[in-house]
Amino acid sequence: MEINLVKIQVQDLVKDYKDNEENGVIGYGGMLNIRPAFQREFVYTGKQREAVIKSILKNFPLNTMYWATTDYGDLELLDGQQRTMSICQYVNGDFSVNNRFFHNLTETEKEQILNYELMVYVCKGNDLEKLDWFKIINIGGERLTEQELRNAVYTGPWLTDAKRYFSKSNCPAYSLASKYMKGSPIRQDYLETVIRWHSSIIDISIEEYMAIRQKDTNASPLWLYFQAVIAWVKTIFTKYRKEMSGVEWGLLYNKYSEIPLDPKRVEEEIVLLLQDDEVQNHKGIYEYILTRNEKYLNLRSFTDNEKRRMYKKQQGICPHCKREKREKIKWELSEMEADHITPWCEGGKTVIENGQMLCKEHNRRKSNK
Repeated sequence: MEINLVKIQVQDLVKDYKDNEENGVIGYGGMLNIRPAFQREFVYTGKQREAVIKSILKNFPLNTMYWATTDYGDLELLDGQQRTMSICQYVNGDFSVNNRFFHNLTETEKEQILNYELMVYVCKGNDLEKLDWFKIINIGGERLTEQELRNAVYTGPWLTDAKRYFSKSNCPAYSLASKYMKGSPIRQDYLETVIRWHSSIIDISIEEYMAIRQKDTNASPLWLYFQAVIAWVKTIFTKYRKEMSGVEWGLLYNKYSEIPLDPKRVEEEIVLLLQDDEVQNHKGIYEYILTRNEKYLNLRSFTDNEKRRMYKKQQGICPHCKREKREKIKWELSEMEADHITPWCEGGKTVIENGQMLCKEHNRRKSNK
């Protein structure tokens, strides 16, 4: 791979700068693709992008940037998107620094910015060499998410279309279901989550899913699937609560969407579970409603003090061992586990009157029934 270090003035970088949102961002006289498909969306905060401009005004050096030539003879940005976007946006008049836009600066200050020289490594090589270099140069910077790295490997028309739905600040997925999702669209959290949900239907990894679809012309099936998931959630769980954010809705939809449920009865049960002091994990209520697995509720357990009191009351004797007339009926406290005499599903509470200490064998045997 051929690599050359060049100096690029800001005035050349910002020439013909255009942010076409869905269609990408270009600069450097239309020759530089500032936001290729594998790049993350713009994530700098106001203070971070202001710091870039202040560094230039003070003639402080910025970190080296990396560009790569394409098969078509133009350039794409490998590393330095955040700094590049900050510079272009400021000169374009998109934000101010210390309440001064670019057009408010003196001619001397404007020239200082426009004549500022950026250090850029330009590389020429095949796709594999450029992607390897992309991963290496990002190790020392802000950590890429796993999905951002996947985007670098599986770039193509399918990814470009998928990002239109799931990877913009106000993308359709955010508008439809931000209350139900965790993470940030621009850091690829939505895209990763939805691919993971969809790929689990045929039990393949996210990487396999993206590889299969890499050259597809659009991501409509993924978007339609996501819409179906959210429509199902809103139909079954009619009242939104904050605990619904971040639930693995797609995985639940894949397995339980064909099971008939009465939304009215579901809501009544949710209210009862929210009022139940035994239920420690309210977010898990939604998984429990569908799976009937009590582990999602994190039911209240006996405290160490309560265990010691029950152990002392029983004098270390396991009632099941005694009933079966086993040779060993008395156990050390560490060899026993607390058990609800009447289980929670039958109305039992976590109180000493409803508790007993069993040897580990009998407690686990009872739990498996």
